[in-house]
Parts: sequence; C-alpha cells; structure tokens
Amino acid sequence: MSLAFDRNTYGKLLAEYQPQVITSEAEYERMLADAERLIGCKKRSQEETALLQVLVRLIEEYENKNYPMGKSSPHIILQHLMEAREIKQSELVEIFGSKEIVSEIIEGKRAITKTQTETLGDFFHVSPELFIS
Repeated sequence: MSLAFDRNTYGKLLAEYQPQVITSEAEYERMLADAERLIGCKKRSQEETALLQVLVRLIEEYENKNYPMGKSSPHIILQHLMEAREIKQSELVEIFGSKEIVSEIIEGKRAITKTQTETLGDFFHVSPELFIS
C-alpha cells in the first residue's frame, strides 16, 4: 500500500534544508552533505526522495557549470560511484546477475544494457543516461 505524498511534510523538509541555486563552494559542500545524508536513509519517505531529487538537480547544475567534464565512459562512472559510496562489486550482483558480469562491466569489457542502466540509475539515485555510452 502506497501512502499519499504529504505536502505538509515536504514543506517542512524544504524549510529545514532550504534548497536553493548554489552560488558558492560552501553551499555546494553543504548540499552534497545533505544529499549524502538522504541517500544513506534506508527507509526514505516519498517526501525525502522528492527533496533528494531537487538537491541532486541543484548539485548537477553547479557541477556542470563549475566543473565541466568531457563524457566519461559508463564503466568509469560506475567505478567512481562505487568508490564514492563504498560499494563492493558483490553488492551489484543482483543488478547484473553474476560476479563475472559485474567484473567485466567494471573493467569495461562488457557494455551495460538498457535495463541495467535503469536499475543502476535507481540504485545510485542518478540519471540512467550516465551509464549510456
């Protein structure tokens, strides 16, 4: 049973976190910490997930403007996300089906399928497009 989105709860979260366009490195660091805290919530509410999506959008906008990067390969992005979130290869077996496939994908020897990009996007709370070459 899915509970309805509670606008009052969401309003309180907005008041607590006060998301806004990031204009400084200090604001960027604070928003990254807030997003990481929400990502770490095991039982995140709908309202917290909505707030996290706003924070991620603001963070991405700041990073794209201040830290422009060329397009990285999907396996490099996956390696970076795993390292940043301290995720082991064994934690991705459920997504890819076997340890061997996980290793091949991380090493860039095998492409990530469309279905896997969607699952990885959900797992890491990022756009699935990051995993498309």
